[in-house]
Amino acid sequence: MSGVVPAAGRDTARVVLGAPGAHSGSGDPGDAGGFGGFGGFVLRAHAAGALVVQPRMGFSDPAEMRAGLLATRQAAATTVGTLTLDSYTRVGDRQAARTALRAGLRLNGYPIVEHGPETTRLVLDGVQGEDFPIQVRHGSATPLAIFASLMESGIDATEGGPVSYCLPYGRVPLAESVRNWTRCCEVFARLREAGREPHLETFGGCMMGQLCPPSQLVAISVLEALFFYRYGLRSISVSYAQQTNAGQDREAILALRALCAELLPEAAWHVVVYAYMGVYPTTPEGAHELLARAAELAVATGSERLIVKTVAEAHRIPTVAENVAALEFASAVAAKARASGLPARAPATAEDTQTYREARALVEAVLNLDPDIGRALLRAFSHGYLDIPYCVHPDNRGRTRSYIDEEGRLRWAEIGSLPLSHVVRGGRTGRMTSAGLLEALSYVQRKFDSESPELRGELGVLPNIRFS
Repeated sequence: MSGVVPAAGRDTARVVLGAPGAHSGSGDPGDAGGFGGFGGFVLRAHAAGALVVQPRMGFSDPAEMRAGLLATRQAAATTVGTLTLDSYTRVGDRQAARTALRAGLRLNGYPIVEHGPETTRLVLDGVQGEDFPIQVRHGSATPLAIFASLMESGIDATEGGPVSYCLPYGRVPLAESVRNWTRCCEVFARLREAGREPHLETFGGCMMGQLCPPSQLVAISVLEALFFYRYGLRSISVSYAQQTNAGQDREAILALRALCAELLPEAAWHVVVYAYMGVYPTTPEGAHELLARAAELAVATGSERLIVKTVAEAHRIPTVAENVAALEFASAVAAKARASGLPARAPATAEDTQTYREARALVEAVLNLDPDIGRALLRAFSHGYLDIPYCVHPDNRGRTRSYIDEEGRLRWAEIGSLPLSHVVRGGRTGRMTSAGLLEALSYVQRKFDSESPELRGELGVLPNIRFS
């Protein structure tokens, strides 16, 4: 181990990352580390040669939610289930959720708090099991009631984080989010006393969905994983959202794996890739191509799990059938990619990349701000050591900017106070205009909706997959 790893106690020692070197740890996909539950299932599936695929599915009607979970379980793929919660539950507006349910209105997700544990247990009965674990996805900076509900319902996996479920989504102060997530982690970790292994996934690799340079996505995902570990979690997944350039995405996930192996050697961790979260292609062909790229990315980097998107993403909330089609398509692409020779394990070349150097500098600078990881995160945003481009949350300084270069890579245009002056050279001349921002936001959509045969040829495995 080349770095100093934070202990699980109250006071985390200052961390100075050691020299880069070979990495190994409990997150090795061939070793579930004796862990069960959601994380253990994913690691065992990966060791058996399967990419675990997962939808972002949530329905307010319990019968419809159960049908969606059953369809996911029965898909021709290695899957895990999802209960995505509604926006009222996310922001803690219980009265609005309750009123909508009484009026028979359809919400944009499953209101787990208002339905209560008894209803949720009926939804899960005969569906959830060791061979089909289920995760709650929510998006809340005030998730205490959500954690209580999912735990009472018999669910032991969820996701989020003190930073990633605060800054992009509302105006809850970051300090309040850190306090809330500290308490939730401490309570969630107690499931182990009942013989259940809680699993928590960082959302830090998905900040704003797009236009955040990959190095900061990697850094926040690692820092949130360390936060989870500090407060008792031992089964953890780290996220990364597909961005604008496949080569840069590979660099980012290699960097993520390297830093987690160094700083979380005693945790059982895995990587989850998100299919592109920004403005999605409007054509079925473009949507399939982009999802295929995400599946290939997961295989090429040894990632264990993939969150899919569907052909309907640009138009409406997808149906159960469209979610299942996306799961099966991504699984088939992953299988063909592996058969075609893409590496099943990521090569140890992360330290040679610009993305790794930037991410490492960010993580090291934040960890050295304070021995307590929560206070370190607060000070990092206060000092501008973490600063999300185009994010208008009051606790974000907003002095950084990014741009997409001629190769489609996300670069820093302005670094503000980020501790990257010794790593990032130059930058873009001229300020980002509103027209330029809109063009950047639609970059992926335009690229994948194009009729360019050169684009399709880059995919390799795609011509052998039938569109559903």
